[in-house]
Formats: sequence, structure tokens, C-alpha cells
Amino acid sequence: MPTFESNIFSMNNYSSTVEKRFVKYAKIDTTADPNSTSFPSSEIQKDLGRELVNELKELGVEDAEMDEWGYVFGTIQNNTSNPDLPTICFCSHMDTAPDVTGKNVKPIVHRNYDGNPITLPDDNSQVITVEQHPYLKKKIGDDLITASGHTLLGADDKAGIAIIMDLVHHLSKNPDIPHPTIRILFTPDEEVGRGVDHLDMDKLNADFGYTLDGGVLGSLEDESFSADGVSITINGVSAHPGYAKGKMIHSVKVAAEIIEQLPKDSWSPETTEHREGFVHPTSFNGGLEQTTIGFIIRDHITAKLAEYEERLEGIVKSVVDQYEGVTYEFEVKEQYRNMKEILKDVPFVSNYAISAMENTGVEPLPTIIRGGTDGSRLSFMGLPCPNIFTGEMAIHSRHEYVSVQDMEKAVATLTELVQIWSTHNA
Repeated sequence: MPTFESNIFSMNNYSSTVEKRFVKYAKIDTTADPNSTSFPSSEIQKDLGRELVNELKELGVEDAEMDEWGYVFGTIQNNTSNPDLPTICFCSHMDTAPDVTGKNVKPIVHRNYDGNPITLPDDNSQVITVEQHPYLKKKIGDDLITASGHTLLGADDKAGIAIIMDLVHHLSKNPDIPHPTIRILFTPDEEVGRGVDHLDMDKLNADFGYTLDGGVLGSLEDESFSADGVSITINGVSAHPGYAKGKMIHSVKVAAEIIEQLPKDSWSPETTEHREGFVHPTSFNGGLEQTTIGFIIRDHITAKLAEYEERLEGIVKSVVDQYEGVTYEFEVKEQYRNMKEILKDVPFVSNYAISAMENTGVEPLPTIIRGGTDGSRLSFMGLPCPNIFTGEMAIHSRHEYVSVQDMEKAVATLTELVQIWSTHNA
């Protein structure tokens, strides 16, 4: 992998705004709604979008806008003498997960964390400890931000937004820092799997990208799960319960039997790790006549998804065949694919990010994602897009926290990264 000289002057005159921005964004409720059929799934996500457009314009991003779907765009023009440099996109998502409420978030800054348990004031049963969250051992001396106990924090992914916005601020205050054209993109609905459903790639008009949605300091994720969704519908046999003997076959009971047939010691999120895939039931809805089970299917090797789906359908068929008159439908929907399938052909995209970290004193930690990001889909839409750390931890929970110093180091990494891109066409 090539190495690059560090542009150490790049963080001179750096006056961080990342903490202030993050605290402001965290207070804006942007919870996604998985049951909604609209886009974005919740109109409140546009409240943050409007705020970001205003801030971008204040920072000199004249073309900043939010489109009808809630995507926020902005451009920082190439300031080098090379007009052939690629355009680089930095992307984060505005929505927060529906797992825990994001309404009335009250961010708390804990200065100079000392390693002791953090009891959240609005619910004393919520205690953040190093035993539960070992990464905290590395954050002693940092300034940590948590919520107050009743909500998630929203560091996933408002930390990423604050980092990108602080980069824009830094570049606006230091116009001599060389960089190619930079496209800013903030998306809705990543948490419900629809983050780029309506994204206009021609309008985005970028060549390579990076999502800011990673965790621990130094993490660079360029390999994700491949993912499918499966919907299984069981059609039972209805009859009046008073006269049902020998006639009724309850679809809920048949569906429950299918769930019971799933392996107990493998093939599930609670029994797998690292590169192991899984089959995971996520919803169960129905009544006497019809029941639907939703599954997510995950593996880093795309071809294995079809193997898992064939095995799952075999279980369904073996159960259904025991009941005369019962039928089923088995529907598979592609969700996203392993970004590595694209990024392996453009390794410099990840390599530049690794060099940027090294040049800013951050130890790179290439890692795989047991999940996906907007970058997984963007990579297959023509924008190769690995994922860079933000410091967001314990996501989707009341224990969520982020280190201010991790966010500041992410800003330094991006500042270095755009300078590396300013000297390389690809």
C-alpha cells in the first residue's frame, strides 16, 4: 500500500465545533418509523435536514439544499490547479433507530472521564460501566457524551453528521488546505433499510465516497454482510371454533412450529460471530387463517444467502406438508450486498483512508461489519464507499455514548484524507 507524507499544517488554527454541533443535533428528534410507507418514514427527519442546510449555507456552501425526499446535498469546490481530480462524497444518515425513543434527548457531557460507572440521572437503573462496555477503558481522560437515561443518544449517526459539518467549518476557515471537489450527503431512513431508495446518483455526481458511521477510533469498514429479507406466509384452514374438530388448522400454530424447528445452537445472531452468517426472524404477525413471518438473512459470502434460503424453505415445507390444506408463500427480497465485492477493485479508496489515519496518529483498524451501511448500497450504485469511525458506541440503546476526542480525530482524518485525494487522480 502506498504511503503519503503527512500534511501536518492541516490542523493548524483548528477550533473544534464538533461537540457543540453534536449536542445540537442530538436534541432534534429524527426517529425513523419502520411501519411507515412514506419517504422519509418520518417527516421529523426533515427538521434536522433544514437545520443542516442553513448551517451549510452559513459556512459558504452556496448550493446546499434538501430535496423532496429529505436528502441534503452540498458542494465544496476543488481548490487545486488540477481539474481532473475525482469528486469525493462524505455521507452520514440523519435518522435514529426506532429501537429506543429519540424524543426529548438530553445530551450530557462528562468531562475528563475517570473510568467510574456513569449513572444516568433520569433513570438511575441505567448505569454505564467498563465491564459492560470495555472500550471505555481506552477513553479515560476523554470527554464523553451520553443521554440522560430515558432515550438513546443518537450518536448513530449524528456523530458522523457533526464530524462532516466540522470538516466543512474547518475548510471554510482554512481555504489554503488543498482538496478536490467534495460532495456532502445526509440521508434519511438508513436505520429502516431505505436510506438510498430515492437518491438521485446523477445529482450526487461523485466518484468515490466514505460514510461516517463507524465505531471505535481507527475503524475502517470496507466489508459488510450481504443481506436478503424473506417473508413467509402460512395459509391455514379456517373454521368456526365451536365446530372446528377435524377441520381447523391454525396458521399461527403452524408458523410457531416452523420457528421451533430453527437450530438452537447455530444459524442465529445470538450464536454466531465474526464471519458467520445467520437466519433471524424479525416479525411474526397473524391469526387463524394467515400468519406472516419476516426474516433477515445475512452472510459475508453472497452465494451463501441462497443456501440459507433453500434450507429455510426446506424447514417450512417439511412442517406445512404435515397439514392437509395448508399452503405457504416464500418471498425473497434483496436488501444489500457486501461492499467488498466493489471495493476490492478500487483498493486505493480504503488505502487512502488508512494513510490519512496513520498521518494523523490514529492506528487504523480495518474490520468487517456484521451489518451494513448506506455505503453497502452506494457501492453497488456506482459510488465505492467504505465506512470510517466516528466514536459512536453502544448504539441503539440508552447506554449510547461518544467521545468528543474520537470525533475530533475523525475530523483530522478527513482533513488529511481530502489532501491525499488532492494529489491523486485515483
